[in-house]
Amino acid sequence: MSRPTRPSRFAAWFASPPPSVGVEIAARRVTAVALGSHAGKPVVTAHATERLPDGLVVPALNQSNIVDRAAVTAAVGRVLAQIGGRPGRVALVVPDGVAKVSLVKFDKVPARADDLGQLIRWQVKKTVPFAIEQAQVSWTRATQDVAGGVEFLVSLARKDLIEEYEAVCLAAGAQPGLVDLATLNLINLALLADPSLDGPSREAAGLTPGDPAASGALDWLLVHVGADSSTIAIIRGAEVLFFRNRPADAEGHLSDLVHQTAMYYEDRLGGPGFSRVLVTPRDVPEALATEIDQLYRGLAERIGDRVEALDVRGAATLADRISPAPELLHALAAPVGLVLRGTHA
Repeated sequence: MSRPTRPSRFAAWFASPPPSVGVEIAARRVTAVALGSHAGKPVVTAHATERLPDGLVVPALNQSNIVDRAAVTAAVGRVLAQIGGRPGRVALVVPDGVAKVSLVKFDKVPARADDLGQLIRWQVKKTVPFAIEQAQVSWTRATQDVAGGVEFLVSLARKDLIEEYEAVCLAAGAQPGLVDLATLNLINLALLADPSLDGPSREAAGLTPGDPAASGALDWLLVHVGADSSTIAIIRGAEVLFFRNRPADAEGHLSDLVHQTAMYYEDRLGGPGFSRVLVTPRDVPEALATEIDQLYRGLAERIGDRVEALDVRGAATLADRISPAPELLHALAAPVGLVLRGTHA
């Protein structure tokens, strides 16, 4: 999604009338938010978040994620109770690690939606360690080049693993009406918080699609550091150019991965440079504190003072007007992003 007045840029796995409550089930935390409006602007009217003991939720692509369903259900029930009880329909945020996200390009796109779906499934079926018939797949247009080729951002996950997260919500009295990944909705939140990131629309300006120099679209980087994994995304305006999820136990330092990504952007994508870097550390273990400091220093050396934290208050104010801790702001970011995306889709 780019601006509140435009359709959503990211296709979720399940879509229906937009809920006003968001729930996130993450590796070390569950969070619930309720949104309303004041003077036509989004307001977080209630929120609650609770830390989870390690090992209750273990995001993974090809094995069970919810290790203790009763404990996680109880935690979700408690945060929902704090924002007003059983909300009915909710927008549900799940960890990046449960899904495989790929960029898939076609020189020619089928005219029929069914044919496109079959082509995408055929293209991505070899990239995951399970049968494509077991997968929940969603996609959205990402970029288009001057020759008419179109790249799609494709998300796929095992249906039964997504159903594990849904089952927890259902057991806690909430019906998931919109389900999606954390980082995609951090991107959405960033675009809502600062519409200038998207730049002028190519159509309105009468410019050639796929020409970043002509379009004036800004390139920016999002670094989402989580307890279980980290995700790096490069975005041009509102179009995702690069998306990579890295498990927390992977070899190497996060700062090295960010450096490699920046080099790929410059060498392979011909990027002119990042206008902004948004870093969102969420429930990062104490052991990674030094690595996060190194990441900030490395980014600051590369692009100067354009490194900042993603702040949910740019897209939705907090009704309680209490100065919140950074940890709370980070916890609210993805579920607020998904609720707003559903509201403005």
